[in-house]
Amino acid sequence: MTRNKNALRQHYVQAYEPGQDEPGVEWLRLSKHISTIGVDPNETTEEEAFYDGDGTPEQTVTSVARGYTPEGHFNPEDPAQALIESLQDTIGEDRKIWHRVVRSDGKKEWVGRATVTAIVAGAGDASAYETFSCNIRYDQIPEATDLTTPAG
Repeated sequence: MTRNKNALRQHYVQAYEPGQDEPGVEWLRLSKHISTIGVDPNETTEEEAFYDGDGTPEQTVTSVARGYTPEGHFNPEDPAQALIESLQDTIGEDRKIWHRVVRSDGKKEWVGRATVTAIVAGAGDASAYETFSCNIRYDQIPEATDLTTPAG
């Protein structure tokens, strides 16, 4: 059984331009001074019982929006953190970015448009380093790509 360190999973961000259908090729890796990245799933479910069962309600997932919560120390010179910091006083479409996640084994990636919320770019105790955190949630199910198959 293979076990991979979390640090091998790669998270990238890119600015989003309204109306853009696909991201560009230049990605900014979100890693410098990031010590943890949590997963924050948002799932909607329905429960319903049927006569072809025993009356026990079955749960069905009706929507899912995968989210991530990077946390660490704020570094204003890091391009990925600077991009996210630049969004903190914006609303609507201006809070959109492209988000790319490469699985820790490098064999699969997910790419999609996402919304950034709860941006903290510089806060904390006087004796501590400034903190950085945010929530990056895909706006729809991201496109998954198998990276082991040659393109074309």
